[in-house]
Amino acid sequence: MADDDFDETPEVWDEYQWERFLQQQDRNTEKYFGLLEKYLDHPERDNIIAREMGWESHEEEEEECWEEVSEEFCDEQDSEQSEASDEDFDEFSKSPIYQDTLKLHTWINSWMDRDGTLKDEPEAIRLATRSAVCGAKLAAALCGDEYTEIGMTIAYLKRGLKAANDALDAAAKLVDLGKMTPRQRTSVNRLLFRVRDRIVDLMSEYRAEWRKRYGAS
Repeated sequence: MADDDFDETPEVWDEYQWERFLQQQDRNTEKYFGLLEKYLDHPERDNIIAREMGWESHEEEEEECWEEVSEEFCDEQDSEQSEASDEDFDEFSKSPIYQDTLKLHTWINSWMDRDGTLKDEPEAIRLATRSAVCGAKLAAALCGDEYTEIGMTIAYLKRGLKAANDALDAAAKLVDLGKMTPRQRTSVNRLLFRVRDRIVDLMSEYRAEWRKRYGAS
């Protein structure tokens, strides 16, 4: 989908429109970092990347807008452009789902610290990173206020759910590799399923609220 498809933003987007938008942002980000790696030492790097990304419009404007646009794309993507205030996050940090993700991170970190070889094991790294991504997506979804769009919240929750499922898959592969015992897998799965169940419940609640406000999609 072209960026132009999102130029005229509807008054309210549903979860599917937000999903498509976030997927486009992911593709743009992946393309940007690929170009950055390819042309890292090229003397015309900035101009080449701007042209490849389609940021070129008027030559005289390029120099002014490049720094602002570049910084935007270099921001940590796990924040997912969240503008949540400290007060919003403080409220989120008291929620049951945040406490569950905190317990999950603590368990994984302790497990990896006990075995130094796990830091070089791809599936262990995937378990840790996807669990962390899950927490980041939940923060992006829930650190909002009454004006936060419901469709956006659901789209972020779906991303958190996918990250949790990826973490479950990594744990299963670690058992197959002999890097995690069945008992350890039971422990981490219990934490992951608690997070997953809470995400599914939240998605149901927000979808019900969407139908209440806007009718069926």
